[in-house]
Amino acid sequence: MDRRLFEAVLKGDVSSFLSLAQEEEDIIKQVVPGSLNTVLHLAARFGHLELASEIVNLRPELSSAENEKLETPLHEACREGRVEIVALLMKVDQWIAPKVNRNDESVLFVGCERGKLDVVKHLLVNHSWLLMLELDAPTTSLHAAASGGHTGCTPLHLACSKGHLEITRELLRLDPDLTSLQDNDGRTPLHWAAMKGRVNIIDEILSVSLQSAEMRTEHGETVLHLAVKNNQYEAVKYLTETLNISQLLNTPDSDGNTILHLATAGKLTTTVLYLLKLGVNVNALNRKGYTPLDVVETDASNSGSLVVVPALLEAGAKRCDQLPPVSQEIQTITEPSSGRLYPTSPNLPPPWPKRPPESPAKHHRRKHQRRREKQLEQQTEGLRNARNTITVVAVLIATVTFSAGVNPPGGFNQSSGKAIMGKKTPFKVFMVCNILALFLSLGIVIVLVSIIPFRRKSMMKLLISTHKVMWMSVTFMAAAYIAATWTILPGGPSTKWVLVTLVSIGGGCTMTICVGLGVLLIQHWLRKWEWKKTKRKNKDGSPHSSMNSRVGEMQTIKRGDHDSTSNSDVDSSEKGGYHLY
Repeated sequence: MDRRLFEAVLKGDVSSFLSLAQEEEDIIKQVVPGSLNTVLHLAARFGHLELASEIVNLRPELSSAENEKLETPLHEACREGRVEIVALLMKVDQWIAPKVNRNDESVLFVGCERGKLDVVKHLLVNHSWLLMLELDAPTTSLHAAASGGHTGCTPLHLACSKGHLEITRELLRLDPDLTSLQDNDGRTPLHWAAMKGRVNIIDEILSVSLQSAEMRTEHGETVLHLAVKNNQYEAVKYLTETLNISQLLNTPDSDGNTILHLATAGKLTTTVLYLLKLGVNVNALNRKGYTPLDVVETDASNSGSLVVVPALLEAGAKRCDQLPPVSQEIQTITEPSSGRLYPTSPNLPPPWPKRPPESPAKHHRRKHQRRREKQLEQQTEGLRNARNTITVVAVLIATVTFSAGVNPPGGFNQSSGKAIMGKKTPFKVFMVCNILALFLSLGIVIVLVSIIPFRRKSMMKLLISTHKVMWMSVTFMAAAYIAATWTILPGGPSTKWVLVTLVSIGGGCTMTICVGLGVLLIQHWLRKWEWKKTKRKNKDGSPHSSMNSRVGEMQTIKRGDHDSTSNSDVDSSEKGGYHLY
């Protein structure tokens, strides 16, 4: 080969190459002595995509040229992992792919042998028929990948992921041991089939090897973990109904999560209900010390929680703070001083120095503190929900009153555009009440969207004020409705009776509700007063009451919470589970 041409190809110098090709047209056909490599072989080996493109434009037949080893430029590109050049050569002539070299090695084989994952994936995704050409060969690309330790993504993994049943069946017939081949993350072909929900592929693999169902990934995940994590309900159902894998139902991964933890974290209602029917352990603890109920309650805003939480409670699920403090089944243990979680075993001592056993009183105080924190969280969440509810109600009142204002009872005069009933006293009452209801509700909306309180006491004050204004708005809206009805009723003695009946029914219902709420509010105030009285009595009866109260005050200030009112609301409402404002 001409020295200038050889140097231009090695450097990928397209301009020099084109200049030489213009000077001597047949120079492109020159080969390297001994190896018989063409310029396209060299460009493919060194990854010069632009140069390879120019060569195939000038001499497309070079894409199928063979060197001394009977290898085409495609062999060189696959061996070196040049995906762009592989795509270019296959676009020129895809039928060069079946060619084998002197050792009967295909382009797919040399790519697998070198572990060029991108090239192998490109060939299998775009030219999966290449696998079928190797089925009767004594040594396939699968053997090459396995012997070289390149298990990143074998053809069987891809076939299972894509759902190619026939290819999977032929590959398993070729070598059943391929079912245990793992990729870089430790996932087997069965894992990939479960992740994609390929039930027919799962059935085919398990008919060859039942042991593959027990293999785990690098993160300790079983086939059920991967199926649940990817929301493949049919795959989960098939695996649990077809196989005797009951021991896998409660098997934790490296994070201690069982499949029920994963299902509740994803709010997978159907899967959770199905797993509960199978009798999974509803109180298993993960490495963070959380049960499935704790996991789902960390994000209770999702609508799926409305079904998942009652189902878990009905099955006997508990929160972590409701479980016994010592259990031989727990896979993790908490250091008392730092709260960090450590894996433990009944036969191994704790990984920290021995400390005296916790006294019952101290355990009771810790349990009470956890319950207390949970109650405060529930109260804060309830206040947020109440704030959202008041906002929605205020918007609805504003919508109704605005619509009634622009379409008043009795209608308009077509010629003048004035309200027909405008001079009547009931109409004037209607307009006043309707306007008051409209602007009071708009005021509520403006206040609630403008103020974001961060403390429970501030939130409570905001809700109390807006709640009272909302009642005023509802009252004016009801009065506007009665006035509008009064306006459109015909005159006469019977009108008064109709109006009296209307006011009696509406007023009676409203008064009943108000009286009931008033009774509940008075009961809450009494409970709150008794709680404060008991609290004050306990403090006064202690010899260190002044010191204790001062310490408590300092602790309260340190927490940034001066909200004694909210605390009394929570504690005094513990039995009823609610309080009014």
